[in-house]
Amino acid sequence: MRKEDVIICRCEDVSLKQIHQLLEQGYTTFEDLKRLLRVGMGPCQANTCGHLIQREIAKFLGKSVEEIPVHKVRPLVMGVPLKKIAEDQDDER
Repeated sequence: MRKEDVIICRCEDVSLKQIHQLLEQGYTTFEDLKRLLRVGMGPCQANTCGHLIQREIAKFLGKSVEEIPVHKVRPLVMGVPLKKIAEDQDDER
């Protein structure tokens, strides 16, 4: 199977080929790949692709998966009740 046909991050439609290209350019951390390809930023928050990407980085660097830092998890923004917004508007008048 061709690398461009293997999708690693389904949320952002990132292929194995794209990941390997960036690894070869010197981007060797999950955070690098996240910033450049948006891996791990989709709805699944890297629950699907996170380990696959760690494995590819480890294989490229000749390290074990345990030696590769996991990505930083940032929780999604919490909702604000409309009542609070309305109350704040009253305070600004």
